[in-house]
Amino acid sequence: MRLFRPLITIAGLICLWAVITTVFSLPKFILPAPLVVGKALVTHAALIAENALTTGIEILSGLFLGVLFGMISALLISAYRPVKQWVFPLLIASQAIPVFAIAPLLVLWLGYGMAPKIVMSLLIIYFPVTVGFLDGLNRTDPAWTNLATLLQQSGPKGRFLRLVRLYRYIKIPFALPSLASGIRVAAAIAPIGAVVGEWVGASSGLGYLMLHANARVQTDLMFASLLTLTFMALALYFLIDHGLRLALPWLAPRADFSFPQHQSSQSTET
Repeated sequence: MRLFRPLITIAGLICLWAVITTVFSLPKFILPAPLVVGKALVTHAALIAENALTTGIEILSGLFLGVLFGMISALLISAYRPVKQWVFPLLIASQAIPVFAIAPLLVLWLGYGMAPKIVMSLLIIYFPVTVGFLDGLNRTDPAWTNLATLLQQSGPKGRFLRLVRLYRYIKIPFALPSLASGIRVAAAIAPIGAVVGEWVGASSGLGYLMLHANARVQTDLMFASLLTLTFMALALYFLIDHGLRLALPWLAPRADFSFPQHQSSQSTET
């Protein structure tokens, strides 16, 4: 039933879409009917698949690098006070600059290949992963950190080794739920960077294909590309969500196995 609910919602939206195009007699170049878009998906399947592959590589590469750099940054900011004092304010201030505004510069510096699109995805993903993981690291129960510090008095010497053991066994496990939330957000917004980069300058990709179709008033092809991108984004999110639930099973909702409490009924004698 959990799987059928989204499918029912999607089917309802498609029916509403078909009704709107029929009732208002909208021309094809304004809003094509679902059947017209479906026909475009079949007719241009090879073209859409070729460009979807490019966009998919950009999204996955940006997601991987964004999560990797976000985790490293969060660990450094949490572990070393000078890094937090100098780098974290710059990290916050960087969010005041719209990422879309620097897309033309990235294309100018890195060319029309995949590199600027990957960097765009990385920049969009980096902040939520960093902040989410950092928040989880900072929320570690002080009782556990104090206990770990006490137990390490007889452990290996050296501040660095103690810090590594503290983060490996205490802080990182406690921060995994926050990291998982940040990765879910990153998976949802990862396609934005890739598509915006393709809009600014590209020779392939779904964003490029949408602009190309729009210039030729091929609205059906543009909608087909948009639906393909939407499906890719949803598939990426649910795959990552499922993978996180498998990797971190204690985050998944568990069934309530508690015994129901029955109210004892008092029998009254008549």
